[in-house]
Amino acid sequence: MPGLSDRYGAIVASRYRLVVVAMLLLTAVVGAGAVLGESESGDIGQFETDSPAQAALDQIEVEYPSDDATVAQVVVRGDALSRDSLLAGLRLQQAMRESATVAETLEPERGVVGVENVVGSAAARADGVEDPSLADQIAALDGRDAASVEAIVERVLDPESDAPGDPYQFLPQSYEPGTASADARITFVFQTGADAANAEAQLAIESLATERFDDAFAFGQGIVDDASSRAVGDSFAIITPVALVLVLLALGLAYRDLIDVLIGLVGIAAVMAWLAGLQGWLGVPSSQLLIAVPFLLIGLSIDYSLHVVMRYREAREGTLKADDGLTGRRDPSTAMRVGAGSVVFALGAATVSTGVGFLSNYVSPLAAVRDFAVLSAGGIFAAFVVFTTLVPALKLGVERVLAARGFEREKPAVGVGAGRIRGLLTGAATLARRAPVAVVLVGLLLSAGGAASAADIDTEFNRADFLPEDPPAWTESLGPLAPDDYDVREHAAYLGANFRQRGGDAEAQILLREGVTDPVTLRALAEATKAGDPDSAVVVRPDGTAAITGPHTLLRDLAAEHERVATAISDRDGDGDGLPDAEVAAVYDAAYEVAPEETARVLARSDGAYTSARLLVGVQGDAAAGTVASDVRAVSDRIAAAAPVTAVATGGPVVTAVIQDALLTTLVESFTVTLLVILGFLVALYWWRYRAPTLGAVALVPVVLALAWLLGTMSALGLNFNSETAVITSLAIGLGADYSIHLTDRFVEERDDAADADAALTAAVRGTGGALLGSATTTAAGFGVLALALSPPLQRFGTVTGLAIVYAFVACLTVLPCLLVLRERVLARRAA
Repeated sequence: MPGLSDRYGAIVASRYRLVVVAMLLLTAVVGAGAVLGESESGDIGQFETDSPAQAALDQIEVEYPSDDATVAQVVVRGDALSRDSLLAGLRLQQAMRESATVAETLEPERGVVGVENVVGSAAARADGVEDPSLADQIAALDGRDAASVEAIVERVLDPESDAPGDPYQFLPQSYEPGTASADARITFVFQTGADAANAEAQLAIESLATERFDDAFAFGQGIVDDASSRAVGDSFAIITPVALVLVLLALGLAYRDLIDVLIGLVGIAAVMAWLAGLQGWLGVPSSQLLIAVPFLLIGLSIDYSLHVVMRYREAREGTLKADDGLTGRRDPSTAMRVGAGSVVFALGAATVSTGVGFLSNYVSPLAAVRDFAVLSAGGIFAAFVVFTTLVPALKLGVERVLAARGFEREKPAVGVGAGRIRGLLTGAATLARRAPVAVVLVGLLLSAGGAASAADIDTEFNRADFLPEDPPAWTESLGPLAPDDYDVREHAAYLGANFRQRGGDAEAQILLREGVTDPVTLRALAEATKAGDPDSAVVVRPDGTAAITGPHTLLRDLAAEHERVATAISDRDGDGDGLPDAEVAAVYDAAYEVAPEETARVLARSDGAYTSARLLVGVQGDAAAGTVASDVRAVSDRIAAAAPVTAVATGGPVVTAVIQDALLTTLVESFTVTLLVILGFLVALYWWRYRAPTLGAVALVPVVLALAWLLGTMSALGLNFNSETAVITSLAIGLGADYSIHLTDRFVEERDDAADADAALTAAVRGTGGALLGSATTTAAGFGVLALALSPPLQRFGTVTGLAIVYAFVACLTVLPCLLVLRERVLARRAA
């Protein structure tokens, strides 16, 4: 292996012009994939799990009409049930239908529905209109005074009213049934257009609503996506200049040389070209998760660049020992041959361990996470290739040109020359020599505390955690760079706390199998709906009942509207509860006759037999998926215990909770596999290279400790450990292994020539520690500034990544030297 390193260094030094040209051509070929390849936009994606909830959802999709409409909401606050407000709501609906952008996306059957339609239709029917249109509703309210409209409102919202439908679904949970006043109402807009068209329509609806009401807002996925995109854009507009200044300042302090900074930036640009090209050639779709990859590679590129440049400087100044028989200052070619040859092994080992850390995410069932794993691994390999070929060859070419013109560049490596950094690194080495056991014990105690705290980390997934926040007050002073205000998070919280939301992703379901036509089942459903639990994620209607609709609510609604169903029920209702006590199938048949589409939404039949039934369960929009799943399962369990049916909780939120649990389990398992694979790799590598397999285990210990510190800090900061942050914390393993390999490899090299282990440790910490300090400072600053972002995912990414880098560096410069010292002492005792 040393021979290969020497030959590599000799090739780079002797054929640097050819290396530069070849690498530029290769970079152009790979980078062409960004233009010639195919890469579409994507998202985190969905996948199926082998679970009862998924199986039930699959059955629902087969047996029940597809309800894939997109649902947007319009919330009006204030005196929401006044004549003027209701009339303005109807005119808003009219404006939606007159807008080509909105009208072409509306579902023909439902379109736009709100309590204003309930009141307007009641008023129009009182005027003799049988099937009132929107225009009829507007005319009916426009022709009445406030008192007349108030009387109609009280009548249609009377709990004893036999009016069909559920008008309470449009009112907040704080509404007192039977009164003519409410502080808010909600209107649902059902859309069936393409996603892009629906999103554009929702933005138009938002504009129309805010024009007509003093306090109103629209909410939907299109509005959320628009706000999130603008928040990311505003975040980068603010962060990019700050990050650039911090990174350039850190690089300037580390290199103290403009030319080396520029060479490093050329290397980073080449890696970014490889990244874009690989994404195109591999056809990897863009997603929010891939935002992390360029930042990862920039940080890794800075790390690689610093090691290459600092090893060259050490070799140039003669402080890097080599078997060339030379003492004192070397010429540029010899210095590059020695420097590049001495660092390539550590860079290669770091590339493998870091690549494995990220490639382990390929076991994820999420397509976007697999794409993240592949693209990260490809980018890490690209960084290794660029910074072991193009960058050293380019640097040597520049150095030779400057030397030929008489510029003698005496630039010591960070930590090697005199200064505070040298004193700091020397102090770290001294501490390791004098109190290794104490330092290791402190590290272990902190890790134990972090691991214990990690048990309390919340693992729930809440969609509100991904919504942009309002910018802090200080951003108002940024002038043209000042970001927009983002109310979408506040609006989501208000919706979740006050209204039942609609749509497949926001609505839970319960699938009933077997005894669907048993009268006991209907009574169990009515009992489950009778009293809502205010502490549950299941929505409680203003009348105190749970927001659960199914066969029991269908029969009561149809009985109020159709004599055929009312008669069928009354003939079989012995206890007067409005539900049949016998021959339930015959009543269901009557329901199918008068309202086939409505009945098919909650009852499935085949060859005249009823095979299943489903309940639609309104849940709090701001509740975590795990909480929703638990509370809906509690309802299904009560039904199954009281009736001869199998009840399975399912629907969007429930399946999401199942997916999150499965994904989190997969990621935790991949962590374990990653650590074991890296451990095996390092043990085998150090055994092959130095016949010292225990060095592999020693190098990995700081990585594990830093990971425990990170998890403990996440717990203290209230950061959830979910699929998002679990992917991010791969950095703690990858970068931690990178830092440990560099320092361990340097120590072994110095140990061969140093008088004793203490001298070798001091030389290794000064030489490699300086490069690690520059790398950690630069990348931590670049990542950490993302904590200023307006997008919560970017905030978490910046915070967790910055902490991972800091902890990896601290563990490497404190715990690892102590472990190396203790290992040397153990070996010395065994030899004695």
